[in-house]
Amino acid sequence: MTIPETMKASVLSVDGSLDLDTRPIPQPGPNEVLIQVAAVGVCGSDVHYYRHGRIGDFVIHDRLILGHELAGTIVAVGGRVDQNRVGQRVAVEPQTRCHTCDQCSAGRYNLCPNIKFFATPPVDGAFCEFVAIDSECAFEMPDSMSFEAGALLEPLSVGIAAARKANVVPGSTVLIAGSGPIGIICAQAARAFGASSIIMSDPLEDRLSKALALGATQGISPAEVPNIEKVDVFIDACGVGPAIHAGILATKAGGTAVLVGMGAPELRLPVGYIAAHEIQVTGIFRYTHTWPLAMGMVADGSVNLDAMVTGAFTLNEVKQALESDGDPTSMKSIVYPTNLAGPLAGC
Repeated sequence: MTIPETMKASVLSVDGSLDLDTRPIPQPGPNEVLIQVAAVGVCGSDVHYYRHGRIGDFVIHDRLILGHELAGTIVAVGGRVDQNRVGQRVAVEPQTRCHTCDQCSAGRYNLCPNIKFFATPPVDGAFCEFVAIDSECAFEMPDSMSFEAGALLEPLSVGIAAARKANVVPGSTVLIAGSGPIGIICAQAARAFGASSIIMSDPLEDRLSKALALGATQGISPAEVPNIEKVDVFIDACGVGPAIHAGILATKAGGTAVLVGMGAPELRLPVGYIAAHEIQVTGIFRYTHTWPLAMGMVADGSVNLDAMVTGAFTLNEVKQALESDGDPTSMKSIVYPTNLAGPLAGC
């Protein structure tokens, strides 16, 4: 197998400009695999870095490759990895943990202080032709699963993490604020966990229609939230302060509110209601141990990720992909770094 020495990569500069650069192809370490990237989903965090140069304490100080929702084909492996993995179609969990800290030992590797997460400064992401990552982060996909769905297992993992944190069980009633991509994926995850009622709140009718087609049982405007019957679970997927406030008030006693959306670093919350009704308010930071479950949900039809795809872009069009969120009908845009759907041509 002949692997080129260089690759193309879309690189974000500190000033917010994007350039198509030529980079050396990464060499896989002893426990790593080299993946030819087939599809990369555009995430809201990519857009945030593009527009603002930072997310909270994560600040872009140097040129950075964005993109962390990815799938592709293993084309080379490190010395400690089974050679039979070459040629596997894989979905990638874009975070490498240290395995030695207290958080990793406790199973909370998402909180590992030494974690390396794709497209989080200073770690490069996947808007490029090849990436290397620890072999344990590359999950073989069934032949029936598209590369697009494989890439979107990453945001589905966010939905699974939210459903787990909220203790969604068969029969749960759920309110989700925001019917953008993450909101709808949270709805699909909640449905797969057995929720009987999933109410989506959003001011945009087009997005509510999409949510109803993909798992929600009811779509309402934010103004209607105070009038609904109280729910077991509230999931914020928009980051808007008033929506979070109203959603917590719509949660029944003993219920759970999970904050997923990226909004202001500080919020006004109904603390009196939270205390008097023992509402559990929590957030999530990425996910742990979700890929096998996510893959199973897609494989058995519980979740439809292919239906989320609304835009296709080349590596030359990453700027357009990042700006596609301006279209209210846009859900998930996919960047295709190469035109190859399998192993390298000529292999």
